[in-house]
Amino acid sequence: MAQEQELDDQIALTAEKIRAGKTSLGIEFGSTRIKAVLIDDTYGTIAAGDYGWASHLEDGLWSYSKEEIWKGLQTAYAAMAQNVETAYGEKLTRIGHIGFSAMMHGYLAFDKDGEMLVPFRTWQNTNTSEAHKKLSELFQYNIPERWSIAHLYQAVLNKEEHVGKVAYFTTLAGYVHWKLTGKKVLGVGDASGMFPIDPTTHTYETEFIEKFNALPEVAAQPWKLSDLLPEPLVAGTPAGTLTAEGAKLLDPSGTLQPGIVLAPPEGDAGTGMVATNSVRVRTGNVSA
Repeated sequence: MAQEQELDDQIALTAEKIRAGKTSLGIEFGSTRIKAVLIDDTYGTIAAGDYGWASHLEDGLWSYSKEEIWKGLQTAYAAMAQNVETAYGEKLTRIGHIGFSAMMHGYLAFDKDGEMLVPFRTWQNTNTSEAHKKLSELFQYNIPERWSIAHLYQAVLNKEEHVGKVAYFTTLAGYVHWKLTGKKVLGVGDASGMFPIDPTTHTYETEFIEKFNALPEVAAQPWKLSDLLPEPLVAGTPAGTLTAEGAKLLDPSGTLQPGIVLAPPEGDAGTGMVATNSVRVRTGNVSA
């Protein structure tokens, strides 16, 4: 009897935290699964939901469709919200904070009207060898094939039709965050997989940007690189709030209300470090 009362008390306490918005929601876009996990203010798990997916070849490149990105997000969120209602009798109308993370690198490019120019090119693609070699030599700094700048430069070298129309490019986490908040920002960890970061200023390496812009094939473009990149933000920096449009995009039922503060969108490397308590000096984790 005492155990049952203790359980009832715990459910009531958690329900009150849900009503008060003493919660945080993390959503991770992995390569095979999208996961949504709601925790309370003591980091205890309240509920979770997920959606399984897989990349596919599109025009010879590994991709996930725009439609599946949003279907997967909405499905994982809905499953988590349903679990909240089932376990605690509460509809999820408010959340204290939200943060997104996703597979790093890759290439999502948009025109001035916010329209996606080519299908999402994931980190799995290795068609950027020429860009990797040329940029690594130019910067005297290794630029892996999967990095976003390698994808952009390879498209320039290939004289792809969309290149002159690029007004913004970002990662998967950056894309989702932008659509939910209107903010073109990125956590500094994820940003470091787009273009090299200066560890002192926590923003992009200015010297490298200048060298990139000076390349003849880049100088011929109607844009400058710094105008295309998302703004890097360090952990703990408020990165916008959930807009009314964003709330409907995340929760088409209309139950979730806008105004929730979002953390800077990050990459899966940072997510793995936090999940394994490997963020302190002299700690580390292995990802495979």
